[in-house]
Amino acid sequence: MTSQIALAVTLSVLILLTVSGNILVCLAVYATRRLRNVTNCFIVSLAVTDFLLGALVLPFSTLYQVTGDWPLGAHFCNIYISLDVMLCTASILNLFAISLDRYFAVTAPLRYPMLVLPWRVGAILATIWLVSVGVSFVPIHLGWNTRDLSVQNIREGDHARDCRFELNPTYAIVDAFSTFYLPLLAMCWSYHRVFRIARMRAKRIISTRRGSTSSQGVTILTLREHKATVTLAVVLGAFVVCWFPYFTFFTIMGIRNEENPPQTAQSVVLWLGYANSALNPVLYATLNRDFRSAYAKLLCGGRRCKTETTIPIAATAAGTMTGHAHSSKGAGFLPRTCVLLKDSENRMLDDNSATNGATVTVVANGSKR
Repeated sequence: MTSQIALAVTLSVLILLTVSGNILVCLAVYATRRLRNVTNCFIVSLAVTDFLLGALVLPFSTLYQVTGDWPLGAHFCNIYISLDVMLCTASILNLFAISLDRYFAVTAPLRYPMLVLPWRVGAILATIWLVSVGVSFVPIHLGWNTRDLSVQNIREGDHARDCRFELNPTYAIVDAFSTFYLPLLAMCWSYHRVFRIARMRAKRIISTRRGSTSSQGVTILTLREHKATVTLAVVLGAFVVCWFPYFTFFTIMGIRNEENPPQTAQSVVLWLGYANSALNPVLYATLNRDFRSAYAKLLCGGRRCKTETTIPIAATAAGTMTGHAHSSKGAGFLPRTCVLLKDSENRMLDDNSATNGATVTVVANGSKR
């Protein structure tokens, strides 16, 4: 009983974090005019998906995990499993769309406003949901995922208190590769390209400034390049750590036609995947300064909770350090912007402003505006 209570409390906390964190993302975009842009459509779609997962799926997963019984009937069980697969798939594909958005923003900053148009974003989001429905509700309710191609959980002889997600090799391989492994490879490639380009530009800035500025500006740029590496590692690392064990287990069980997979291992990898929906609001929203400011206003009743510090990063031509922010539309490409969700006008660095000693305003924790 003690272990069941502890498990229920732990999973309930995870549900609360998932629901509240993703609601906060949606409220931030709704309440902040600056955040209402095409780029953040992917963030809102991800937040809505993860919120629905936390509100519609995780409570029933907790009930089944804690009690070991499914008291709600076979038909609702199949609906619950379909929702689970659909929302997890949509969450992963939204993360994939965000990585592509970041790739185009960094590799083609001048063409980005023409590439990422509202109708194209709408088409991508519609495709994400169509694919998610196509790998969940359709095969599960037609029996394409089972070994005998009959609908799971409602056959004669199926235990009334069980809620099982059955797999056959074809469904397991097609679903895993189309919704995880291929998007994972594409995400790794796009983030690798983003980081290489950002690092190359940072080195060019550093080499330009070494002969004409103090070492302080060069040091700050070097530290920011290091932070870019850490940020990309965290973003990709969280995705891989949360979902790779589940899809590896899922694929192996499907290929082996396992009728009774190990319950403990299945529960661990499943809830590890669910945890990614609680991390997404942190990884894909709070790394951005505008989102942090919106969060602070929402949580502090309209007042700012954190102060900002202006840090000079380049000397003027006379050699004195300035504390004024450069506010032109082209200002501000430094490595950390690779994964931040910024307005489309702040996409690239104006090389002339860099060599002339442009300065930027940063939040106290070091992230650039």
